[in-house]
Amino acid sequence: MKYRQTSERHPVPLSPQVFQILIALFDGPRHGYGVIQDIRERTGDEIRLTASTLYDALARLHDQGWIEETEGPGHDEPIEGRRRYYRLTANGREAAQQETARLERLLATVRGTPLLRRKRA
Repeated sequence: MKYRQTSERHPVPLSPQVFQILIALFDGPRHGYGVIQDIRERTGDEIRLTASTLYDALARLHDQGWIEETEGPGHDEPIEGRRRYYRLTANGREAAQQETARLERLLATVRGTPLLRRKRA
Protein backbone atom coordinates (compact mmCIF):
# COMPACT_ATOMS: atom_id res chain seq x y z
CA MET A 1 0.00 0.00 0.00
CA LYS A 2 1.35 3.39 -0.94
CA TYR A 3 0.67 6.30 1.39
CA ARG A 4 0.40 9.86 0.28
CA GLN A 5 2.46 12.55 1.89
CA THR A 6 0.81 15.56 3.45
CA SER A 7 3.96 17.50 2.61
CA GLU A 8 7.52 16.68 1.72
CA ARG A 9 8.50 17.01 5.39
CA HIS A 10 5.65 15.00 6.91
CA PRO A 11 5.08 11.51 5.55
CA VAL A 12 2.01 9.78 6.92
CA PRO A 13 1.14 7.56 8.58
CA LEU A 14 3.65 7.78 11.40
CA SER A 15 4.56 4.68 13.34
CA PRO A 16 2.81 4.42 16.71
CA GLN A 17 6.17 4.78 18.48
CA VAL A 18 7.14 7.95 16.62
CA PHE A 19 3.68 9.46 17.11
CA GLN A 20 3.84 8.72 20.84
CA ILE A 21 7.27 10.35 21.11
CA LEU A 22 5.92 13.48 19.42
CA ILE A 23 2.95 13.50 21.81
CA ALA A 24 5.28 13.13 24.80
CA LEU A 25 7.28 16.17 23.68
CA PHE A 26 4.31 18.30 22.65
CA ASP A 27 3.89 20.04 26.01
CA GLY A 28 7.56 20.73 26.52
CA PRO A 29 11.08 19.30 26.78
CA ARG A 30 11.72 15.90 28.31
CA HIS A 31 14.71 13.66 28.76
CA GLY A 32 14.70 10.19 27.25
CA TYR A 33 13.59 8.30 30.34
CA GLY A 34 10.81 10.86 30.85
CA VAL A 35 9.60 10.18 27.30
CA ILE A 36 9.57 6.42 27.95
CA GLN A 37 7.65 6.88 31.21
CA ASP A 38 5.13 9.28 29.70
CA ILE A 39 4.35 6.91 26.84
CA ARG A 40 4.07 3.94 29.15
CA GLU A 41 1.70 5.74 31.53
CA ARG A 42 -0.40 7.41 28.85
CA THR A 43 -0.90 4.18 26.88
CA GLY A 44 -1.59 2.04 29.95
CA ASP A 45 1.56 -0.02 29.29
CA GLU A 46 0.35 -0.83 25.77
CA ILE A 47 3.40 0.81 24.20
CA ARG A 48 6.69 0.15 25.96
CA LEU A 49 9.81 1.54 24.37
CA THR A 50 13.25 0.26 25.18
CA ALA A 51 16.07 2.76 25.51
CA SER A 52 17.63 1.59 22.25
CA THR A 53 14.34 1.89 20.35
CA LEU A 54 13.77 5.35 21.79
CA TYR A 55 17.24 6.67 21.01
CA ASP A 56 17.16 5.27 17.47
CA ALA A 57 13.84 7.04 16.91
CA LEU A 58 15.13 10.26 18.52
CA ALA A 59 18.14 10.22 16.20
CA ARG A 60 15.86 9.84 13.14
CA LEU A 61 13.53 12.59 14.39
CA HIS A 62 16.52 14.84 14.96
CA ASP A 63 17.84 14.13 11.45
CA GLN A 64 14.38 14.99 10.04
CA GLY A 65 14.39 18.27 11.92
CA TRP A 66 11.35 17.35 14.03
CA ILE A 67 13.14 17.52 17.40
CA GLU A 68 16.20 19.21 18.81
CA GLU A 69 18.27 18.93 21.94
CA THR A 70 17.67 21.61 24.52
CA GLU A 71 18.56 22.50 28.06
CA GLY A 72 16.39 20.91 30.69
CA PRO A 73 14.64 22.63 33.54
CA GLY A 74 17.03 24.03 36.14
CA HIS A 75 19.92 23.85 33.66
CA ASP A 76 21.97 26.14 35.89
CA GLU A 77 21.96 23.47 38.60
CA PRO A 78 24.23 20.41 38.47
CA ILE A 79 22.53 17.43 36.84
CA GLU A 80 23.24 13.89 37.95
CA GLY A 81 24.73 12.08 34.99
CA ARG A 82 24.31 13.31 31.44
CA ARG A 83 20.63 13.73 30.69
CA ARG A 84 19.76 14.97 27.26
CA TYR A 85 16.55 16.89 26.88
CA TYR A 86 14.59 17.06 23.65
CA ARG A 87 11.88 19.37 22.37
CA LEU A 88 9.76 19.57 19.26
CA THR A 89 10.64 21.95 16.48
CA ALA A 90 7.93 23.74 14.48
CA ASN A 91 8.17 20.91 11.91
CA GLY A 92 7.74 18.31 14.66
CA ARG A 93 4.65 20.08 15.98
CA GLU A 94 3.22 20.23 12.47
CA ALA A 95 3.90 16.53 11.91
CA ALA A 96 2.13 15.62 15.18
CA GLN A 97 -0.84 17.80 14.29
CA GLN A 98 -1.08 16.36 10.78
CA GLU A 99 -0.97 12.79 12.09
CA THR A 100 -3.66 13.63 14.67
CA ALA A 101 -5.87 15.04 11.92
CA ARG A 102 -5.27 11.93 9.77
CA LEU A 103 -6.26 9.65 12.65
CA GLU A 104 -9.37 11.73 13.36
CA ARG A 105 -10.43 11.42 9.71
CA LEU A 106 -9.82 7.67 9.84
CA LEU A 107 -11.88 7.26 13.00
CA ALA A 108 -14.67 9.38 11.51
CA THR A 109 -15.08 6.79 8.73
CA VAL A 110 -16.05 4.10 11.25
CA ARG A 111 -18.21 6.13 13.62
CA GLY A 112 -21.77 4.89 13.49
CA THR A 113 -20.78 1.57 11.93
CA PRO A 114 -21.17 -1.83 13.59
CA LEU A 115 -17.44 -1.86 14.18
CA LEU A 116 -17.77 0.70 16.98
CA ARG A 117 -21.13 -0.38 18.34
CA ARG A 118 -20.73 -2.05 21.69
CA LYS A 119 -22.52 -5.29 22.54
CA ARG A 120 -24.86 -5.05 25.48
CA ALA A 121 -24.36 -7.59 28.23
